[in-house]
Amino acid sequence: MFLIRKVPPSYFEEKVLAMQQEVVKALMKPEAYDEEVDEIELIQTHISFVFLTRDYVYKVKKAVDLGFLDFTTLEKRRFFCEKELELNRRLCEDMYLDVVPINRSDVIKIEGEGETVEYAVKMKRMPQERMTNRLIAENKVDAELISRMAKIIAEFHSKAETNSRIGEFGSLLIIETNWRENFDQTREFLDKTISVDEFNLIRQRIDAFMKGNASLLKKRIADGRIKDCHGDIHSGNIFVTDRIYIFDAIEFNERFRYSDVASDIAFLAMDLDFKGRDDLSSFLIGKYVEYSGDQELKKLLPFYKCYRAYVRGKVVSFKLKDPNVGDEEKSEATNEAKAYFRLASSYAKTL
Repeated sequence: MFLIRKVPPSYFEEKVLAMQQEVVKALMKPEAYDEEVDEIELIQTHISFVFLTRDYVYKVKKAVDLGFLDFTTLEKRRFFCEKELELNRRLCEDMYLDVVPINRSDVIKIEGEGETVEYAVKMKRMPQERMTNRLIAENKVDAELISRMAKIIAEFHSKAETNSRIGEFGSLLIIETNWRENFDQTREFLDKTISVDEFNLIRQRIDAFMKGNASLLKKRIADGRIKDCHGDIHSGNIFVTDRIYIFDAIEFNERFRYSDVASDIAFLAMDLDFKGRDDLSSFLIGKYVEYSGDQELKKLLPFYKCYRAYVRGKVVSFKLKDPNVGDEEKSEATNEAKAYFRLASSYAKTL
C-alpha cells in the first residue's frame, strides 16, 4: 500500500515562479534568440515581462492570479497569448507577428528544442521615442494628431462586434460588479495609495450615479453602444510612426473589453487630463463625437473617466505587492497611484 502525500498548493506556485525566473534570466542573454541580438531591455508590468531586442519585442505573461485575470497555468498563458494576437491584429495587424514557444533542453531558448516551458507574444519593435506618452512630454502632440486618433477609434468602434451577449456587459449589474471589484481590491491600499476620504467619496458618488442613470445605461445597450472594444486605450499604448498603432488591447477578461464605447474613449481622455493636457482631452472628445455621431456619451464621460482613473490607481498599486519590483519602483508607483486616485476623486465630485 502506497501512502500518497498531499503537496501544498504553494509548492506548485513556487515551482512555476522559479521556472519563470529561469526564463527571465535566460531571455536576458543573446543566445536565447534566433535573430542577431546586441542588447536586451526588460520592462515589467504587473502582469508581464516584456523583452525588447533590436528588431522585436517578446511579451511573457506572469504566472499570477489577480482575481480579474488568471495566468497561473502554462495552458492559460498560451491561450491568452493567442487571444492577444487575435485581438490586437484588429488595429495593429503588421505589428503583432506570432505566438512563440520558449523551450528548455540544455538551455532555454525561444523556439528551441526540448520541453515548452513558456510562451511569448512576438511583436515588431516600434521606436520607443514615438510612443504618444513621450510625444506628449515633449509637446509634440497637436490637435491634428488627436483628430487622427479620434477618427481611428471612432471607425474601430463602428466596426467592432456587438450582439446580445456583449450587450449584457453594459448592464447595471455588470457595471456594479466592476466597481465592487475595484473597491474590494483597493481596500488593502487604504492610507497607502488612496485615502479613506477619497475611497468613501468615490464609492458614494458612483453608487448614486448608477442608481440615478439606470435608464440611460439601458438605452446604451438598446442603441448598440456596448461593443467588443479595445479596453486599454491610453497614450502609453499608442505609437505614432508612418501610421498610428493602438496596441495592447485587453485579452484576459471579456468584462473589461466588452464595454460602452464611451468607456473606451474615456480612457484616453482621462490619460490626457492626467498629463495636464485637458485641452487635448476636450478636443479628442469633440472630434470623437463628430466622427461617431454619439452625442449621448458626454453624459457618461465623467463617470467613465472616474472609472478609468480608479482602475489605473488600482493597477499601479498592485506593484507594491509584486516581488519582482524593487523598492525604488514601488516608491514611484505609490506616488503615481495616489495621483490617479486624486484624479478619480475629482471626477467623482462632478457626478
